[in-house]
Amino acid sequence: MPSQLDQLKKTGTTVVCDSGDFATIDKYKPQDATTNPSLILAASKKEEYAKLMDVAVEYGKQHGKDIEEKVDSTLDRLLVEFGKEILQIVPGKVSTEVDARFSFDYQGSIDKALHIIELYKSIGIDKSRVLIKLASTWEGIKAAHTLQTEHGVNCNLTLMFSLPQAIAAAEAGAYLISPFVGRILDWYKASTKKDYSPQDDPGVKSVQAIFNYYKKYGHKTIVMGASFRNKGEITELAGCDYLTISPNLLEELYNSTDDLPQKLIASDAQKLDIPKKSYINDEPLFRFDFNEETMAVEKLREGISKFAADAITLKDILRKKING
Repeated sequence: MPSQLDQLKKTGTTVVCDSGDFATIDKYKPQDATTNPSLILAASKKEEYAKLMDVAVEYGKQHGKDIEEKVDSTLDRLLVEFGKEILQIVPGKVSTEVDARFSFDYQGSIDKALHIIELYKSIGIDKSRVLIKLASTWEGIKAAHTLQTEHGVNCNLTLMFSLPQAIAAAEAGAYLISPFVGRILDWYKASTKKDYSPQDDPGVKSVQAIFNYYKKYGHKTIVMGASFRNKGEITELAGCDYLTISPNLLEELYNSTDDLPQKLIASDAQKLDIPKKSYINDEPLFRFDFNEETMAVEKLREGISKFAADAITLKDILRKKING
């Protein structure tokens, strides 16, 4: 019997590795890889990645009028250095995140995204192999729309916890979205003080609802479930376009030969009665409908703050190296 990882790939799901630790990526043969500031921070503390840090620091010392500009330049280059290494392992794309402090800055997000793409280009990597990760705020979604339509830059809208965010992202023409599963489960467990089976998992149900909406209305944006807490969440989403999975859960799938049937089937969505909505030209409606989703509002705020804090920690490390 093939492993559950192989069975998952056979359901039509593209498997992506959610890690900045590229030494662990190759074993599972993912198509793509995703990173974020927290993953890069964790990986950058390991000795085997010191050489990437050195390259980024040398670059940063030459780019910037003052120490803060040099630190920003170093961080951008570090993200790109990790991306370059990952792209030597995966055949597809790498997701590189725009600093979370730009989450409410439409133009700042665009400028930072284009700068990251230019940095990749400067080391010989075409934009077709990069996804720019942006938070699924109104400003992030509108920035993705501009990047996709005017610059041909593919975007991954992350920190997604609700259907309004997903609908707006699809209308924006985002290449891919990352609805978070485990963080939704975390919120419900804390809120209700109860446990959930994979079948009843509210994070799983959120991704199922987004997948069905997209397939019913013919949206081309890729649905990539993310942020998993257990293997059951993954097996319940077999058949989703993409799933980005941490190395420890990839290992569990790799070591299991239990049956893994397809759960999400695009053609089944046609039969469902799902009301159609539109947000891309209606900011007040988007903000109101999103605001009605207490969990999504709280988890988006928390996610932005956490990624921003980890970016600050990473910058502090880089600042010491620049000054050292």
